[in-house]
Amino acid sequence: MQAGLVILCLAYVLSQFFRAFLAVLTADLGRDIGATPEDLAFASGLWFLIFAAMQIPVGWALDQVGPRRTAAILLMIGGAGGAALFAVATTPLHVALAMALIGIGCSPVLMASYFIFAREFPPAKFATLAAVMLGVGSVGNLVASYPTALAVEWVGWRATLAGLAIISAGVAAGIWFTVNDPKRVETEHKGSLIDLLKEPALWTILPLMLVAYAPSGALRGLWAGPYLLDIFGLSITQVGQATLIMGAAMIAGTFAYGPLDRLLGTRKWVILGGNLISSLFLLLLCLWIDDSVWLSVLLMALIGFSGAAFPVIMAHGRAFIPPHLVGRGVTLLNLFGVGGVGLAQFATGRIHAATVDMGPTAPYTAIFGFFAITVAIGCVIYLFSRDSMD
Repeated sequence: MQAGLVILCLAYVLSQFFRAFLAVLTADLGRDIGATPEDLAFASGLWFLIFAAMQIPVGWALDQVGPRRTAAILLMIGGAGGAALFAVATTPLHVALAMALIGIGCSPVLMASYFIFAREFPPAKFATLAAVMLGVGSVGNLVASYPTALAVEWVGWRATLAGLAIISAGVAAGIWFTVNDPKRVETEHKGSLIDLLKEPALWTILPLMLVAYAPSGALRGLWAGPYLLDIFGLSITQVGQATLIMGAAMIAGTFAYGPLDRLLGTRKWVILGGNLISSLFLLLLCLWIDDSVWLSVLLMALIGFSGAAFPVIMAHGRAFIPPHLVGRGVTLLNLFGVGGVGLAQFATGRIHAATVDMGPTAPYTAIFGFFAITVAIGCVIYLFSRDSMD
């Protein structure tokens, strides 16, 4: 199982990379194929929404087929195939279709590892193991910043994507040969997604899951690039360095959140406090939108750090999911978490288009303000949640 988890972690590195690399391709794709920020917001949003929609069939497949075949087949077809399509793209539509395929390929990899954690390890360790997988896998977030900017400068974005297609195929083959499926839970209880949705405790958690990851996912995945280019006139390499800092902060935040529930004896207040702080940093970014490039990079890093509660929210919801529905349960939570970023990218793309004529700072003030308000609303609903500790 150890070798299989290592390969799944490599697959998650790819997943983190693919959700974040468009930020450093903004100028190149605009010059070569005429892609605008709105086009890239649509493509990025499509990745997240397709990824989220896939959580329903992936949840069923994890419970019925197992993580090995589910992750290997989808990553081979979607991940490798989508990267290959991106490498030969000539229009923004090709980029959007490629991102949709890549979303399909990446959709099972994190949930496959969470499924194994839920079945093979003690429940009390779930949040920590989930955070470690998320934190180590988030190295892909770092690779999608400055290193990718350098690769694009050296060999071009087409060759970079072609190389990623080959790497994705190799990792998919590694999953097939190393991952062992946990034993299936034998039970007389039959269940479905509908049974999960009947659990009242989840309905105070899911709204925050919908909005908590969206600010850091959307900023790091796309808007950091256009924002730093338009407001401060940074080069692509400098954007890569800035997003590298934000990516490192997101990883540090993931590791920081991981053990906090056990150290403090609560999940609810760890999650609530962190997300309220995230909303505050978003508000400050609105207020100081063009004061200083270093202040903006620092605030984006703090947003990434404080908004890294994803694994603890996952563990909070996991506590209310019966064993025979673990696959569908963790993927339902992931559907809301990742789907929230997709919806946010579509919304912020429209916000950008509607405010672009109001001045250079107006679109980004509106986008960051949108994130601050939605996170605050999610926190208000989450106040009524029931705490859970294993």
